[in-house]
Amino acid sequence: MLGGYRIEGRGAAGIAASVERAVGSGELEPGQLLPPMRELAVELGVNPNTVAAAYRILRERGVIETAGRRGSRVRSKPATTGREYVRMDVPEGVRDVANGNPDPGLLPPLGRAFAAAAEQHDRRPVLYGDALVDPELERTARTRLAADGVPEGPLAVLSGSLDAIERVLAAHLKPGDTVAVEDPGWGSLLDLVPALGLRTAPVGVDDEGPRPADVRHALDAGARSLVVTDRAQNPTGAAVTATRARALRAVLRDHPEVLLIEDDHGHGIVDLPLHPLAGVTRHWAFVRSVAKAYGPDLRLAVLTGDPTTVDRVTGRHRLGPGWVSRITQRAVVELWSDDTLDTGAVAAAYHERRDLLIDALADRGVEAHGRSGMNVWIPVPDETGAVARLLHAGWAVAPGARFRLNAPPGIRITVSTLAPEEVPPLADAVARAVNPSPTRNFV
Repeated sequence: MLGGYRIEGRGAAGIAASVERAVGSGELEPGQLLPPMRELAVELGVNPNTVAAAYRILRERGVIETAGRRGSRVRSKPATTGREYVRMDVPEGVRDVANGNPDPGLLPPLGRAFAAAAEQHDRRPVLYGDALVDPELERTARTRLAADGVPEGPLAVLSGSLDAIERVLAAHLKPGDTVAVEDPGWGSLLDLVPALGLRTAPVGVDDEGPRPADVRHALDAGARSLVVTDRAQNPTGAAVTATRARALRAVLRDHPEVLLIEDDHGHGIVDLPLHPLAGVTRHWAFVRSVAKAYGPDLRLAVLTGDPTTVDRVTGRHRLGPGWVSRITQRAVVELWSDDTLDTGAVAAAYHERRDLLIDALADRGVEAHGRSGMNVWIPVPDETGAVARLLHAGWAVAPGARFRLNAPPGIRITVSTLAPEEVPPLADAVARAVNPSPTRNFV
């Protein structure tokens, strides 16, 4: 018995499923110790090897971790407790600045691009055995990547950044391997890593990107992969500078077997130059999505990397979805080819909205970060209290728990649709929420 929960099952899969259901429902909490394998085997009336197999399944899925004689316990961040649940339900009348979405008013219209792509398809339908990547998309993507200093490599097209990152990790790592990740960092990635049965090694982030000392510590400790956001890091807005890139490349040169994955999260929405790290390690991957600049429903990301990595990803992708719709690929080419989207104007708009809020908060004595992208990160002493006070004041912000492993508490504000007249009242509310008046004691 674990509190009020009894593990059930006769086979390894059933026992593992019973534990995972309990973790997902909250009946088994993070850090809770599981029964020793022999003890649980006696209770269930099964062979100890069956329980051992069940625990192995749970470890590989990132649900539990085992520490030798100290036993097995539910991971502090199990894959089944998705961060998507750590979000605010926005009541009617409350302003939502938590969602992380781009400004719909800055997204280009898609109708003409898809119509042109469909007309081309009608003239020559794509059939089985045709090229997986549209030739014009490949040419344009390669030209743009080369202009940004990304090393030359084969190219693949996948269904968004997270799909690409998952496939790259799966192509090289095995369950139990460690991935160095930014902390605070992208919540979906922080969920993905343990879901693949991998371990996370948190790396601190400042305005210039991952801290080199933290990266070195993680790699020296055995991390087999490092994931870096080059620009518009979610949630802090960090962007890797030229100086930081040199320092990180120096660290990576001492670890040439580490798998480096770069996510250019800010492509098309930032006005800062790219300083890629790719090419220092033997295996590397660089991912560039169209979601933020052209719309989240365009599930398309370009991936380049070393030949082995791209070949493994392409081969496995071919056995699943096969390819990303060539109609969608062609539509992206059409969007890239015309002047529908002024990326400079988009970047300037987000820049202005970030700076307005950061400056207003500074005037009120509140520290905030947001060097690029559409989010502002605000360290707070009491995350839960700050979120609750802001909600009471009419503002829904994203709790930092969605983005943190070991990093101090914070809140994330998405500025993408923030109007200038909203900035002063929001800054006032944040200042009151972060530094509430002391409670009076009456005697």
